Amino acid sequence: MERRQLEYFVAVVEQGGFTHAARSLRVAQPSLSRAIQKLERDLGVTLFHRVGRNVVLSNAGEMLADRARLVLRDLDALRAAARSIGHGTVGRVDVAATSSSALEPVTSVVAELRERHPGVTVSTSSALSAAEVIAMVLQGRCEVGVSGSAERPTGQGLVAHHLRDEEFLLVVPPNTMADTGPTVTPEALRGMRFVVTKPATAVRALFDRLAATVGDMTIAAEVGDRSVVLPMVLKGIGAGLMPDGWADLARRAGAEVYRFSPAETLPQWLIYRGGPVTAATQAFIDTTLAARDGQ
Repeated sequence: MERRQLEYFVAVVEQGGFTHAARSLRVAQPSLSRAIQKLERDLGVTLFHRVGRNVVLSNAGEMLADRARLVLRDLDALRAAARSIGHGTVGRVDVAATSSSALEPVTSVVAELRERHPGVTVSTSSALSAAEVIAMVLQGRCEVGVSGSAERPTGQGLVAHHLRDEEFLLVVPPNTMADTGPTVTPEALRGMRFVVTKPATAVRALFDRLAATVGDMTIAAEVGDRSVVLPMVLKGIGAGLMPDGWADLARRAGAEVYRFSPAETLPQWLIYRGGPVTAATQAFIDTTLAARDGQ
């Protein structure tokens, strides 16, 4: 079994077929097909079921997919360790993050890495929920994850560090709440219309809980892309509930931002798989934890 065969196999899985995988790998499709067939012969199992022009993972293929990603990650870690000797920390780290975590702390960590380790490149992948972030790390799609979660993230071999308590804020169009101090109580939301994200996100869970408790909170718009919540709020479509990572951007855009009393918070976590990691991944982890500790 060769590394190239595993890379080809993972590409077919992630691209959804041989045609797109061959294009992404920049290899001829017949060469890709032969490499997969040889891998199947070496393993003694069928990895894909061919259905017309499409392919579907077999049971054996599903079992191999996540393990293949992890093997490739470990090989990258060994290669990066060898390259870093005498050249400083270099390489790429793939980070899974929910949208608010991608704003903070990921943005600040990337800025700090640029100063401390200019040879490190950070590639971020967006996730809708903490569960999706955890899955991306455990499956080897990303080395590191950052997200909010009420419970400590768990999974086989998963390491989790508490970073801070992320605070949720009320964001409303300009001149919506006259004569209001810097904080609001949940009761102030009664009678308001909201732009909300779809279910399975922490912000939506907060809205649903407040709506059940306060009552008379209606949904004006439900969006799948959280980046459009603020523009909709500014258009007057409704209010929004946002993590504090959006606060500065919302204020600069002209929205009014209020804290809740008592505060509505959610623990934010840094997660990664235990075991060997690349020098770039270790630099990201160390920089994130140093920022948490004020170093």
